[in-house]
Amino acid sequence: KNLNFRTWIKRLTRKTICFSKLEKMHDIVIGLLINKVEFGLDIHTKLQL
Repeated sequence: KNLNFRTWIKRLTRKTICFSKLEKMHDIVIGLLINKVEFGLDIHTKLQL
C-alpha cells in the first residue's frame, strides 16, 4: 500500500516517468488518489474517459 502511494506522489516531482505533463491530467490523477485513499472507492470501475 505504501509503495502505491509513493508511486502516485512521484507525479508531483518527477519530470520523466509518472509525471503529469498537463495540469488537467495531474488534477485528475491526484483526485483519483484522494478518492481511493480517503473514501476507499475503486477507481477502475468509476473511471469514464
